[in-house]
Amino acid sequence: MGAWQLLMVVGVMLLGLGGVILPGVPGSWLVWAAVLWWSLQVQTGLAWFLLVGATAVLLLVQAVVWLLPARRLRGVGVTRRMAAYAGLGAVVGFCLVPVVGAVPGFVGGIYGTERMRLGGHGPAQASTRAVMRAAGTSVLVELMGCLLVVGAWVGAAVAGS
Repeated sequence: MGAWQLLMVVGVMLLGLGGVILPGVPGSWLVWAAVLWWSLQVQTGLAWFLLVGATAVLLLVQAVVWLLPARRLRGVGVTRRMAAYAGLGAVVGFCLVPVVGAVPGFVGGIYGTERMRLGGHGPAQASTRAVMRAAGTSVLVELMGCLLVVGAWVGAAVAGS
């Protein structure tokens, strides 16, 4: 696989991670498509194993998200800025403390945005709870699944080269 194709796979994965945060964009499907594209190009045992694992993880994530309450974004004041900070916090947390760091990073991004907007700890904490109840949990579950797949892909790509 050439460098340009590898950069395209990375671009589609990043678009997929961003798509998890934005409503209406099929983020997990984009991440899966990037893994499929990479596996079809590389065609090693590790690539096929990663594709099967990514498929299983993302199908499990879709089932869990389906079982969670529906997203109710209108009444709680979720903004694009909040979504961006929450997503960035999750990615940074995932990189600093592998896998489990995404959860405090995601919640911390929401809290930080609300703290800047509302000014105090109490209102920001209450708003963070409301956001997590309304939509944060389902977004976090989907983002965690995609981050796991992307992390596994990075490990497989580094091990394969």
